[in-house]
Amino acid sequence: MLFASCHCGAVRLEVARRPRRLTECNCSICRRYGALWAYYSHRTARVVAGRNSLSIYRWRNGALEFYHCSECGCVTHHERSRKRPDSTVAVNARMMEPEEIASIEIRRFDGASRLGKRPPRSPVR
Repeated sequence: MLFASCHCGAVRLEVARRPRRLTECNCSICRRYGALWAYYSHRTARVVAGRNSLSIYRWRNGALEFYHCSECGCVTHHERSRKRPDSTVAVNARMMEPEEIASIEIRRFDGASRLGKRPPRSPVR
């Protein structure tokens, strides 16, 4: 069992094993979050959070849900909005202890090209 948690500890993730590979994506949201994603099935990952400890940001027309701690703001994981039996949970490996992930291969994913670029929003006035 391997553990990950946000900065304040209000959200913890428990995964069955060390990730085999980590993914660094350069899409507009992942590069801003600075996350390294480790993918697990729903059977092998568990989120432990107190009531009202998680906030959700829905992205890509609501298809993806990014979860972050309501207290400290750390992005902990993401998953599809429509849960299926074969769905995966992407755990932010930056929430794991650095020595636990130091030797794991990092796959660079060009999400900026693959997912399409969106124009920046106008500043709020």
